[in-house]
Amino acid sequence: MHLNIAWQEVDTVLLDMDGTLLDLAFDNYFWQTLVPETYGARLGISPQEAQLAIRQEYHAVQHTLNWYCLDYWSERLGLDICAMTTREGPRAVLRDDTVPFLDALKACGKKRILLTNAHPHNLAVKLEHTGLASHLDLLLSTHTFGYPKEDQRLWQAVASETGLNADKTLFIDDSEPILDAAARFGIRYCLGVTNPDSGLAEKTYQRHPGLNDYRRLIPALR
Repeated sequence: MHLNIAWQEVDTVLLDMDGTLLDLAFDNYFWQTLVPETYGARLGISPQEAQLAIRQEYHAVQHTLNWYCLDYWSERLGLDICAMTTREGPRAVLRDDTVPFLDALKACGKKRILLTNAHPHNLAVKLEHTGLASHLDLLLSTHTFGYPKEDQRLWQAVASETGLNADKTLFIDDSEPILDAAARFGIRYCLGVTNPDSGLAEKTYQRHPGLNDYRRLIPALR
């Protein structure tokens, strides 16, 4: 599916964080490896049992705000997830194409808004280690609104908070259900990231165009 953006008609670019501006390798390691290992060690169960238990816990709250909530997981698993996040912070890295793209957007007057489901503590740790904030105009965590991006109420709240015009907005994310939610709200351009984790094979999108390098968008911007 090809994405033709009429850039002269776009005034706002909404961007996810993990897997979109940052390499998702950090989160995949944290949630798929470190959390199960730490949980298994705490309970004295085998790695396989720990993985299965954690997978079931994740599945139970997928696409809800709790899925993204460090406080929820700390309480649910009996682990200090915030402290673990702080400790692992240096693993957070920007994608290579992030800064060139964000700077190009700034140069042609587009508003750059981060819209992340990441918990505020998670967001703060990643900003500290990546310097991402200096390349954005506004940073929003869905936790402050009380709904995740999968929920239409979040989009209504963000639109009223920022005054964005859905018909003049491009949204970039690495989750198809979230892109679906944005499109349902009326966001004109929805783009999926095909390589959110630098260590994994590229993914495909069924209902949205995909891209693996933002630098390919820059010539059209100019």
